[in-house]
Amino acid sequence: MNLEIQYKNALVCGSTQGIGKATAILLAQEGVNVTLIARNEEKLKEVVAKLPNNNQKHGYLVADFSDPEGLKAKLQASPLNYHILVNNTGGPAGGPVFNAKLEEFEKAFTQHLKCNHVLVQALVPFMKEAGYGRIINIISTSVKQPLDGLGVSNTIRGAVANWSKTLANELGVFGITVNNVLPGATATERLNEIINNKAEKTGKTKEEIAESMKNASPAKRFAQPEEVANAVVFLASEKASFINGINVPVDGGRTKSL
Repeated sequence: MNLEIQYKNALVCGSTQGIGKATAILLAQEGVNVTLIARNEEKLKEVVAKLPNNNQKHGYLVADFSDPEGLKAKLQASPLNYHILVNNTGGPAGGPVFNAKLEEFEKAFTQHLKCNHVLVQALVPFMKEAGYGRIINIISTSVKQPLDGLGVSNTIRGAVANWSKTLANELGVFGITVNNVLPGATATERLNEIINNKAEKTGKTKEEIAESMKNASPAKRFAQPEEVANAVVFLASEKASFINGINVPVDGGRTKSL
């Protein structure tokens, strides 16, 4: 299928590892000019050097999503001619919601919702001019079914999902779509952190925790980052022009609701 996104420009957040990196690579394979954004410049340079390149212009921005004003300044100092925005940020630390400190909510809200909002406000004017915009938020299946032991994440992901749906309603008239991709358990560093945390708290081995998590899905395995990235890239394409304001679980069927 020709996705018709060759030479479009994409800004991909959290793109030095995991799903963000896989998404950047797949977009580049489709002929997209990809700009990575993350806080570690050395890792950004490494990933940019590995992106498929057929006369494309790839680059990166260094920004820390704990600092929305700093992010805003970085954006103001760079060209903002992006047709595609992939919002993707590492999840908050695990733990019961009852035990969460207020600053944990505030930190996660800043990294996920405030910075997403800064990015959208900066990029949408060009998308309106171009008559083409794709905003894809990589969040979590906890939007549909809260996950045990991820209290802060469950709370903030739900806020991002509702922000996204509201944006979809407001921006659809301009040819801009806003959708959420909800990964299930995916073989990333984030998943390793969750497994290690659960093993420490329960006394079970990491292997036992991992097996239990795999068995929660009908597929009986973890997703690969590329499998989630495939959904993101399709939603970024011309072929997804009438898909707007939805949540797309990519979880092997783990989520119990439709």
